[in-house]
Amino acid sequence: MFKSKWLTSLLLSTGLLVGSIGTAAAADGTPDGTAAAAPSGKHITILHTNDMHARAVASSPEMGFAKVKGIFDQYRSQNPNTLTLDAGDAVHGTPFATLVRGESVVKVMNEVGYDAMVPGNHEFNYGWNRLVELSQMLKFPMLSSNVKKSDGSDLFKPYIIKEIDGVRIGIIGFSTPETSYKTSPKNVEGIKFTDPAVEAKKIVDELNPKTDVIVAVGHLGEDKSSIDTSLKLVKEVPGIDVFIDGHSHTVLEHGLNADNNTLIASAGEYTKYVGVVDLWVDGGKVVKKEAKLVDENQAADIKPDEKVASLVASIQKEQEPILKEKVGETPVKLEGSREKIRTSETNLGDLLADAMRDVSKSDIAITNGGGIRASIEAGTITKGDIVTVLPFGNQIVQLKVTGEDIVAALENGVSDYPESKGGFPQVSGVSFKIDKSKPKGSRVHSVTVDGKAIDLKATYTLATNDFMSIGGDQYTMFSKYPQAGMYGALDEALISYIHKGGKVPTEPQGRFTEGAAPAQQPEPEPAKPETPAPQPEKPTAPVVKPQPEPTKPAPVPAANVYVVKKGDSLYSISLKYGTTWRVLQNLNHIKNPNLIYPGQIIKLPA
Repeated sequence: MFKSKWLTSLLLSTGLLVGSIGTAAAADGTPDGTAAAAPSGKHITILHTNDMHARAVASSPEMGFAKVKGIFDQYRSQNPNTLTLDAGDAVHGTPFATLVRGESVVKVMNEVGYDAMVPGNHEFNYGWNRLVELSQMLKFPMLSSNVKKSDGSDLFKPYIIKEIDGVRIGIIGFSTPETSYKTSPKNVEGIKFTDPAVEAKKIVDELNPKTDVIVAVGHLGEDKSSIDTSLKLVKEVPGIDVFIDGHSHTVLEHGLNADNNTLIASAGEYTKYVGVVDLWVDGGKVVKKEAKLVDENQAADIKPDEKVASLVASIQKEQEPILKEKVGETPVKLEGSREKIRTSETNLGDLLADAMRDVSKSDIAITNGGGIRASIEAGTITKGDIVTVLPFGNQIVQLKVTGEDIVAALENGVSDYPESKGGFPQVSGVSFKIDKSKPKGSRVHSVTVDGKAIDLKATYTLATNDFMSIGGDQYTMFSKYPQAGMYGALDEALISYIHKGGKVPTEPQGRFTEGAAPAQQPEPEPAKPETPAPQPEKPTAPVVKPQPEPTKPAPVPAANVYVVKKGDSLYSISLKYGTTWRVLQNLNHIKNPNLIYPGQIIKLPA
């Protein structure tokens, strides 16, 4: 009976989703082209999304929420044994969400009909108290096993168990510990993020006797620069059948068969894909699993859900009058795409930094590329465009910073160059070069401020955003400086600057360039004294020859540990010992490089 149902489901799937499911069926065929035998057991389908960032409306290749609901319903009609999961960063990212602090996306996700989601770092952008409010508006649970209150209790449910057609499925949530510095630290005051692998080991042990399948939903990602990744977790924790991943915006077309026989699945970003994982469970064990993605081409014949489309349209209509207001004009595209703004200087990055420096009358402005979330096409610039580019509501903060820490900030910003980094610096008032052949922490050179070589001992006024000013994106060197002034929101400053005729750059202004560091000249040897010419003798007082100074003891080799003092940062310690903060972080297994404390013992590299 079950096998017959499964074959009917497969035939329906093939007819409705030719591109996606046809490919999967071909992959399962035998070498001579005949169909493979149907797997035994019960067929469970998991549909998943991640990093949607409130992309509510279809804009190719983004499918939008109504199309996602249409795809979900199509699969549900083919297989009632279907779960729907989201791996985070859903309720923030566009004006559709930010103008109502995420509530609009909650309404739509309720209508789409998810079974569970995990909070990503950007879910915390409205503050964790607001996130708790949003979670209470959801008609499905928000799960995270490693977000804790100050008393150690869970902020959200760590896991749930769902039974589908007699199959018991444990679903565990994980949030990235990077949230502590990948949202404003103020947003997470009073909560903490524990090691997801440690939590996973405990919960998997607890769930094993109670479940047939264990599914992890994690906003951890696979970025090489991250410490707590999905890859690390599944390597350390056996027993997880499927890991639905987010955070790194990774596209895994057919999933990734990782350590301990775990299938990792990730559906890219911005509703460009819906992920599909198919499981067959027989005798309480997973006997087969496979993953694929559905994009707009493969889902071309699936109609967007009318109810969701109507809901999205009604929310947009309420926002139209504000968002359509004209700000100015641009003759060229202002570049803010993720792949450009996090790896290079762009004209939009220059424009925003100029606006920040202008409103605050600062010597220098530095803002993180990861805070710029979209480009602006040539033509009319509207308020909606600006809010889409700058959705976080960050404030402009002025600090009085030494030249030494300006250079340290630039080093941090380009530490991963040419790889992508959210902290990549978009600047104004300062220019610099980078020698990428040099080790991290020693790449930046030829720094000038207002055309003059930077003075490492001088103090400069710096405009930055409130996220960076308190150590966000690992700009820990700024956190020791008190605020010298606040100058409103980034979007307000950019709108004002364009309104009053601030120059819109048509191309990057050359503030960041590559170039070899100038060769260091060897110290000249002390000049040998010349033989003085004979002088006529004069009566002189007796000369008292100074006694030679006692021989100084040889310097004591540096200890192999350092005790943290008040005011220290991992970066300042690294400078003292000729290393980098990242080396110290890894050597000491420090989860959050922004959190060290007086008296802490820091191991130093040999």
